[in-house]
Amino acid sequence: QVQLEESGGGLVQAGGSLRLACAASGRTFSPYVTAWFRQAPGKEREFVAAISWSGGNTYYADNVKGRFTISRDNAKNTGYLQMISLKPEDTAVYYCAASPQYSDYVGRNLYDYTYWGQGTQVTVSS
Repeated sequence: QVQLEESGGGLVQAGGSLRLACAASGRTFSPYVTAWFRQAPGKEREFVAAISWSGGNTYYADNVKGRFTISRDNAKNTGYLQMISLKPEDTAVYYCAASPQYSDYVGRNLYDYTYWGQGTQVTVSS
């Protein structure tokens, strides 16, 4: 089992920046893929970004490319999502997700991930 805990959310003005963190605990010695999803009120949870265990492969949703950067520090068992040029439409609860990595595949679907955090609220005011 892997436990995930997000932090770093908050209220920011449009154009501002936030850095989310996802701390993993438990069986963290196995390679695993990490991703971020988000869910706005009344909407389905959507993919934001994902990163392989090595950090060599990263993927982004089209609507965050160029503004968000996913990274990880395996020595600290922590993943990050740096967000800049935030827009009101980025307002959502952001969830960290992880799943054991058995191949080069890095999932972008909800069902690709086994472990989930409780989420952290990001609110961008206009």
